[in-house]
Formats: sequence, C-alpha cells, structure tokens
Amino acid sequence: MLTEEENALLMQTQPGTRMGELMRRYWQPIAAVGEFDTQPIKAIRLLGEDLVLYKDRSGTFGLLERHCAHRRADLSYGVVEDCGLRCNYHGWRYDETGQCIEQPFDDLAYPEAHFKEKIRLRAYPVQAKAGLLWAYLGPSPAPLLPDWGPFHWENGMVQLVFTEVPCNWFQCQENSIDPVHFEWLHSYWSYELRGRSGAPAPRHIKVGFDEFDYGFVYRRIQEGMDETHPLWTVGRTCLWPNALYTGDHFEWRVPVDDTTTLSVGWFFDALAPGHELPGGKRYYHWYSPIKEAETGRWINSHTMNQDFVAWVGQGALADRSLEHLSPSDRGVILMRQKMFEQMDVVAEGGDPTNIFRDPALNRELQLPHPRTGTSGGPVTASPRFPFLAEQPSEIAEIYRQVKAGWGQADGYGRGRTPD
Repeated sequence: MLTEEENALLMQTQPGTRMGELMRRYWQPIAAVGEFDTQPIKAIRLLGEDLVLYKDRSGTFGLLERHCAHRRADLSYGVVEDCGLRCNYHGWRYDETGQCIEQPFDDLAYPEAHFKEKIRLRAYPVQAKAGLLWAYLGPSPAPLLPDWGPFHWENGMVQLVFTEVPCNWFQCQENSIDPVHFEWLHSYWSYELRGRSGAPAPRHIKVGFDEFDYGFVYRRIQEGMDETHPLWTVGRTCLWPNALYTGDHFEWRVPVDDTTTLSVGWFFDALAPGHELPGGKRYYHWYSPIKEAETGRWINSHTMNQDFVAWVGQGALADRSLEHLSPSDRGVILMRQKMFEQMDVVAEGGDPTNIFRDPALNRELQLPHPRTGTSGGPVTASPRFPFLAEQPSEIAEIYRQVKAGWGQADGYGRGRTPD
C-alpha cells in the first residue's frame, strides 16, 4: 500500500513534476511513419504538452508546440512546405528546430528589423525506427534511441496498433509485471464470455521476478509445468520504463497526460519459408477502438482490450493508498520501488537506467525471450488476430495469408505466447 504522497508521485507526468522529468529522459513512440504518406500533419499530446507533428515536402519530420508564436493559431491546420511548416493564419513559417524562418509581410515591409530571428517555438527531436516515429522531450543532449534486436527481424509483417486509453499510464504499465492476471482476466473471464466453452488455463502455482539490465523479467509455473518450461526459464520482459515485451511483440504505455495513455503495439509475424508479403510491404498501421459503437461498453473480446477494461476500471488515476497487495504482487512492488529510485537519480542530475549514449553499446540489443513462439495448432481458414479489436479487413487478409503460409509449410500456424 502506498501513501497518498507516494501515489501522487507515480501519477504526475506533467512538465516539472518528478515523474514527468523522469519520463522525459526516454524516447516515446507517438505515431506510425506510414501515417504521413497521406496526411503530413498531426496534432499530438504528449507528457502534458500540446504539439504538432509534421513531415515537410523534403521528408524532414518536425515536432513543435501546437500554437503559432504570432497570434496563437493552431499549427495542426498549417501548410507543409519544402522546408518547414507554415501557419495558415498569417503565413509565418517554422523549421524543425522551431526557428521562425519566414514572416511574409514583415520580411517585405520591414526587412531591416530581422524580427523572425527573434522567434522560436519549442521543438523536440523526432526519429523514425521500426516503422514508428519517436519523440524525445527531455534535456539536451538527447540519448540514443534504443536499438532493440527485434527491430532488425526480416521477412515478416509488422502491425503497429494504436489505442487511446482514458487512464494514467503507470497503472497500465503495472500490468506488465503481473503474471497472475493472465489466468483470470484472459483465460477464466474469456471462458465465461464464451459461455464456458473450452477450458480455462491451468492455475498458477509459482511466480518469480528478477531485475536485469533493461528492466524486469517475470516468471510463472502453472499446473502441469515444471521449472524447465520456458515460462520459467525465460519468462516475459517488463521493459523499462513503460513497455512489455513477450517474444514477438512490444506494448508501450505512452503518457499523453496524467489521465490518458496512448497504447502502442508492435506485433511481428514471421513469414513461412518461401512466402512473401503481398506488395512486398512490411509495416501496417491501424487504430483500434476501445468501446463498442452501439452500446458504449468497453470491448472485451481481445487480449489487450481485456487489459484496457481492467486498467480503466481502476479509475482515471488509480488510488493505490486503498490497495491491499498480496505476495503475488511482488513484481509491482519492485517496479514502484524502482520508479522512486530513478526519480531520485534524475533529481540528482544523473542518467536513469536504460539510457544509451555509446553507439557501440546500442546495437541490436537482445532481450531475454526467443522470437520463435510456439506452435499454435492447425491454421483455420480465417485466423483471428488475438490482441486488439477491429483489425481492418485489408490487413486481416494479409495476416490470414501469413498464418496460412505456415499451415502450408508444416501444418501448423506460428502461435503466440500469453502475456
């Protein structure tokens, strides 16, 4: 159980707060690169700031504060140019550093004033990696964007799936180190939702937690397993500070503000030998809804949607001073302690954990789970993406072909492992 003061520290990601300052030391995924093929400007809210993300005609990405320095017009309705973003109100133009590089009337009428040289918006670095756009809102110099090993996997389809979840990011991340919830939220509840068809997963009989260089590993043993099972020998990764990695996918819980989280999923499915993706594409991005349009109820049919139901059910800001933790929550306690520790590190002027500055130490960083997954049984005519609801039909067809390729190769579909 946390005190009210400790609980408040974990919830606040606004600029200037201790947690906010910690989270600003890390690159955050904010959009798919492919989104900007058709729409070059996007309004973004990240770590309590309203921003505009754009791609100019030269291909340069920029992330600026949302409002023009002149009369505060909304730059997400601006115009991209060969260099920079132009305000649609009076034509002031900014480059990716936030510097105003053109003021059409003033440049013509008062060229001697050089007024534009005095105007600069807040601007943040943006990088593209693994199909995603990443932003860094912390102090200079920016660290290196982590080069996780799975980002280099070839010959597969990657789905980038985004969902806005109306609650604080940290209660989402705590799910990343809670093994027992799988048995009940994703197995027993699904068993009930299916009308008690099939069978729920075996009961947990042992859990374990270990810290390593990039975060924590949680391990589990369920009935019928022993300590030679990969769920114990390898486990699953709670990736510091705000991600989960299970072997073939990542989930980031990105702090939009104190009461909103952007869930970003990166899902890899390998192609069977001899198979190719239709059109040769690799990255596919889509947005998944969180509620049923007809009823307004939370969607509960898919694994991550079930997680969302649990997270938002705790309230927009979970009050941990009312909790009663049990021994199975030791991983949650370890992560909270680590958060307090790392907030102190930043307050004292140091780099928190998982910050990379040496390029030689940031190459294909290996995580403690194999990419191979497990056999998922015979491929059906229309395999269902299990994680998030309302996969677009054109992407679902490609996913079906990927799964069917494995069925043709060895009679089995490449399955997924539980979180």
